[in-house]
Amino acid sequence: MTKYLLLKHYRGAPAPVNDVPMDRWTPEEVDAHLQYMRDFAARLEATGEYVDEGALSPEGTFVRYDGEGRPPVTDGPFAETKDLIAGWMVIDVDGYDRALELAAELSAAPGAGGKPIHEWLELRPLLTVPTTVTE
Repeated sequence: MTKYLLLKHYRGAPAPVNDVPMDRWTPEEVDAHLQYMRDFAARLEATGEYVDEGALSPEGTFVRYDGEGRPPVTDGPFAETKDLIAGWMVIDVDGYDRALELAAELSAAPGAGGKPIHEWLELRPLLTVPTTVTE
């Protein structure tokens, strides 16, 4: 089994087919989208392929340690994660092909007008600790 991270983006990926921002959806459209996500997660829980998921609000701050007594640095020169990542799901599947299949299905969550978004999802394998062979 391999764990994969499915990243949902606010911006930064190619535009989805149904490219209406969520803040312009009706409450019913938002509810339908969230229900699709819940149903998808429940189905993966039943098959043992679900690990975790979460949604992120657009608010956030960059913080880093910059030496003793120095203030943290915020809003660096790079695109902020809060602008890019809307949420994630971690899955644990038999292989890359199954991860692709699930990512494509999640991409079809409904959006404005109840039509599938066909959004781009970023699929990334989680790093694993290499096994050590001892003699």
